[in-house]
Amino acid sequence: MTHQNKTIAIIGLGYVGLPLAVEFGKHRTTIGFDINQTRITELQSGKDHTLECSPQELQSATHLRYSAQVADLQAAHIYIVTVPTPVDQANRPDMTPLVKASETVGKVLKAGDIVIYESTVYPGATEEVCVPVLEKFSGLKFNQDFFCGYSPERINPGDKVNTLITIRKITSGSTPEVADEVDALYNDIIKAGTWKASSLKVAEAAKVIENSQRDLNIAFVNELSVIFDRLGIDTLEVLEAAGSKWNFLPFRPGMVGGHCIGVDPYYLTHKAEEVGYNPQVILAGRRINDNMARYAARAVIKRMLQNGIDVARSTVGVMGITFKENCPDIRNSKVADLVKELQAWGVSVVVTDPWADTAEVEHEYGITLGNISAQNPVDSLVIAVGHQEFRALTPVTLKSYCTTTHQPVAADLKTLYDRHAMAEAGFTVFRF
Repeated sequence: MTHQNKTIAIIGLGYVGLPLAVEFGKHRTTIGFDINQTRITELQSGKDHTLECSPQELQSATHLRYSAQVADLQAAHIYIVTVPTPVDQANRPDMTPLVKASETVGKVLKAGDIVIYESTVYPGATEEVCVPVLEKFSGLKFNQDFFCGYSPERINPGDKVNTLITIRKITSGSTPEVADEVDALYNDIIKAGTWKASSLKVAEAAKVIENSQRDLNIAFVNELSVIFDRLGIDTLEVLEAAGSKWNFLPFRPGMVGGHCIGVDPYYLTHKAEEVGYNPQVILAGRRINDNMARYAARAVIKRMLQNGIDVARSTVGVMGITFKENCPDIRNSKVADLVKELQAWGVSVVVTDPWADTAEVEHEYGITLGNISAQNPVDSLVIAVGHQEFRALTPVTLKSYCTTTHQPVAADLKTLYDRHAMAEAGFTVFRF
């Protein structure tokens, strides 16, 4: 049987799995599997609350069917696992979703099947963690009865330009023959082409350093922003001046949240420590980035106090709770940390976000979304996410959202507005 004739099952239909299932489902028999029946029902009705796939895109996947029934997976020959790989409260890798997904696949695995993992892990995790689970639950032997591949996801939630098929994809397989088959499989749908790695470990390592590199670059400019604030220099002006040199990298300071950059480096450092190396640079970057939400909250409190605002009796409006702009994804949002820090100072906080799901925010962070307007004014503002709805507002409009008792503070954390225009509108401005 050629790879084109094999039925594919996608395990996990989130931000990564659904676009993959839809793309394969346009061309070949595909099963989209998720343990959440509500998610399956939603997709069957032609809707995607993550907004990664439009109703038209869902409709175009004529060979795709959805299921929450494990028995339906038995029809597949290739399993692609796209479940989350989070960290726990101590920032240690939480492999539970990956192990559970491997158990599910192991129960239906047959001789000749291939299991491909897309979840971000540390180098060696597929063979050390997933394969033993597959062997245990299937009774089959790795690289004899069944095989594995690793092809890390490169989905950028909310990005309609850099999509699944326009981003080059790393592929790998547990034998040279399987590596060729996995590579050919993805080449069928990825217009940008593939990069075949020499082993599963190399592919795993490549994925985890992509986001670690970005994390460190952001940590560097975050540290600069803390220094420049003390020196009374505008960080953006410095970065724009330095950016006049052709090889200066255009990174911007900010809070690093989401399912990748704020999480993946901990998978690499965990494995490094396991093999006896204490990673210093990577963890230093993580410490800086994890502290930026607290730093921003305290910078706002400091300026409010300087403006004579009674902090303990004040209300601060926070605009945006998702981890990035124009996207409903709230996973690992650092805005929630900023809200907690403000509340620790006795501040009442009102959070608004036109993209976030109210029930999801309540469940995940215990935050009830509210309304900030001229009719519901606040004492100061934190513009935390660069949603298009917020970009469309003027400094004068933002000022109308604030009480007139004292000069309000505006923390423009995404540098959406002109600093001088904000000052002219009557704000004390803070930005990274």
